[in-house]
Amino acid sequence: MAEVAAADVAKLRKATGAGMMDCKSALEATEGDLEKALDFLREKGLSKAGKLSEREATEGSVEALVDGNVGVIVELNCNTDFVAKGSDFTGTVAAIANAVVANGDADVAALSLDGSTVGDTLTQLAAKLGENVTLGRVVRFEATDGLVDAYKHVQSDRGTIGVLVELAGVDPSSAAAREVAHEIALHVSFAAPAYLTRDEVPADVVAHERGIIEAKSRNEGVPEAKLEGAVMGRMNGFYKESVLLEQPSVKDPKVSIGKLVEGLGGGASLKRFARVKVGED
Repeated sequence: MAEVAAADVAKLRKATGAGMMDCKSALEATEGDLEKALDFLREKGLSKAGKLSEREATEGSVEALVDGNVGVIVELNCNTDFVAKGSDFTGTVAAIANAVVANGDADVAALSLDGSTVGDTLTQLAAKLGENVTLGRVVRFEATDGLVDAYKHVQSDRGTIGVLVELAGVDPSSAAAREVAHEIALHVSFAAPAYLTRDEVPADVVAHERGIIEAKSRNEGVPEAKLEGAVMGRMNGFYKESVLLEQPSVKDPKVSIGKLVEGLGGGASLKRFARVKVGED
């Protein structure tokens, strides 16, 4: 039997919420493979889908803003939350976001920033703060047929989650469209969808999820004659959790995000979204 590292048990518990002994048993049964152990727990009905792909704890700050038809998210990383919430750090990430709005995101490090470049500014900031300061993810949306909206979740005096959503086929001056876009941005921040539509879910992800659901259903004693129906029902649940347009709105769970967009009428559609949380891939 493979020896199980306590750190792996802790990581599996964090990702799944399963008990310590269940996590230890799962790791022993899968020879220490974390991904297989997560699937093992799910097949036994001991865990929902978890995330093992988070980076090591990384601090930082996120800026999310909209200027006209352009929306931007910029992530700046450092070593401690104390530095991340300081005015030097948050001011720098805001300045970079404004530079990306104005000049694009093709080569952010080379963009001009107060007489220097973004790259040189970060080098100087790292020396001043005594921490490793690095540019994280940068997202830029420019709407050509509709509008872009942003939401920034603030915690401990700095942005920790940034969201952009783009609505197409709407009048940018429409207050109703702007309200729906902002509601969706807020929803994305908390619901963390992985995909916009079912068609975006990769075939291997669908096959993997279906396999786990089949195994879980059999373990629960679902008769073979009813297995396909049970699997389809649970797959619909998977899509409802993972696909933005199928998720129930955080504001009104009786209405899906898709129905919310349809309510705008005409050719309104949710074109794309982005979500950046500090410390996550």
